[in-house]
Amino acid sequence: MNALERQWKAVQKQLKQIGKQAKTARGQARKKMKRLERRTRVAVARALRKTEPQVRQAVNEAARVGRGLRAGVKAGAAAYRASGRKKR
Repeated sequence: MNALERQWKAVQKQLKQIGKQAKTARGQARKKMKRLERRTRVAVARALRKTEPQVRQAVNEAARVGRGLRAGVKAGAAAYRASGRKKR
């Protein structure tokens, strides 16, 4: 066996080892991605469950304030029209 054949076999052996390492790395990366996706999904769901009632309450409160403001403006305008303001 000449030197060229020995080098060829060594390259093939190295290639086989690199292939095994790549396969292992792909598996580990896939596992990490699944774990990250699951953690993210859980964190988002938890945040939504926690904040949804607060957001609903804030929207209801804003609507209530808006209704009060409109009623106040309406009453003020009616009072102004009803008042006997002096004409020049």
